Amino acid sequence: MNQYKNIAKAKAIERKNRERLLKVNPVLDDKSGIYFLTRTDEDGINYFYIGQAVHIMQRMCSHLVGYQHIDLSVKKRGFYSTENPYGWKLNFKHYPVSELNKWEQYWILEYTKRGYQCRYNKTAGGQGEGKEKINEFRPAKGYRDGLSQGRKNMARELSHIIDTHLTVSLKPEKQNNKVSQRAFEKFNGLLEEGK
Repeated sequence: MNQYKNIAKAKAIERKNRERLLKVNPVLDDKSGIYFLTRTDEDGINYFYIGQAVHIMQRMCSHLVGYQHIDLSVKKRGFYSTENPYGWKLNFKHYPVSELNKWEQYWILEYTKRGYQCRYNKTAGGQGEGKEKINEFRPAKGYRDGLSQGRKNMARELSHIIDTHLTVSLKPEKQNNKVSQRAFEKFNGLLEEGK
């Protein structure tokens, strides 16, 4: 029963996202082609993201719920409107599926020549072999990365508190105990991670 609720919920989200996208571009459809996301920031710098899709509307819906670099920017900046002049504009051109790689590569190069900043496309386009990387990929932050950063933050904070307010040493009765000495060295090593 839960899976039916989840499917219904997903369909409802997609329906709302389709309505939202049609407000941004009323002629947007689900045919194949190249889609263009462009924006101008507060300093007058133009940015673009160009993608290909077998079903443009469906692909744009996935950007609204995804976590790629461009997805997060669309969520943060929203779409262009008179109230949001720095938001993303959405346009598209229809092309046959067999020509999507060619046209995606063409338009990425064309927008770069026009002076747009290519911050969001990570490759020069295309889905096949020989895909040329044009921007650096940032590794995804995972659970272990979060734990590691948490340790560093805690070590930094403890190190600051100890340096400012405390004296930390072994108990007098543990001064000659090898296990206690190793534990003290380990403790100091953990504090060093934060520096």
